[in-house]
Amino acid sequence: MTRRWLLPGLLLFPAVEIVLLVLAGRAIGGGLTLVLLLLGAVAGMWLMRKEGRRAWSALQGAAQSGRMPDRELGDSAIVMAGGALLAIPGFLSDLVGIFLILPVTRPIARRGLAWFFARRVSDIAARSPYGPLFDRMGGPGAPGGPGQQGPVVHGEVIHDDEVVEGHVVVRRRDPQ
Repeated sequence: MTRRWLLPGLLLFPAVEIVLLVLAGRAIGGGLTLVLLLLGAVAGMWLMRKEGRRAWSALQGAAQSGRMPDRELGDSAIVMAGGALLAIPGFLSDLVGIFLILPVTRPIARRGLAWFFARRVSDIAARSPYGPLFDRMGGPGAPGGPGQQGPVVHGEVIHDDEVVEGHVVVRRRDPQ
């Protein structure tokens, strides 16, 4: 489903950027549009540098404390993606890049990306040869899961071994 929209999205994004640049050029003039693009790129690069340093120090702090830096790694990737979008000239890419870089909006982007990747991984797992196993993991019918049905065998555990001076002595039974 995602691949179906990838190519049209990649073709539509630059077209929207060009339309926005032309509209801004007509409304405020070409020189001011160019100045706004340059200011946006400089401000975005400064913001990316600042937030990149913060994400890097958080990543190092998590690694030194001995815990898995999953949130910090995600933030670092989001900041780098935002920085790449800020490097592309255009108003739409600058807006998306700033959305990814700002610490206020980054958790929203993190949750959205986590949802997207979780969905992609479950789709890939379902299409794999082991897909039926993933459907049963943790659900009804899974080993040890709720609602497990099966034969119950009642019995008694008998230990035939005995311990003599700290050693286990196995009794042997004579075949008769």
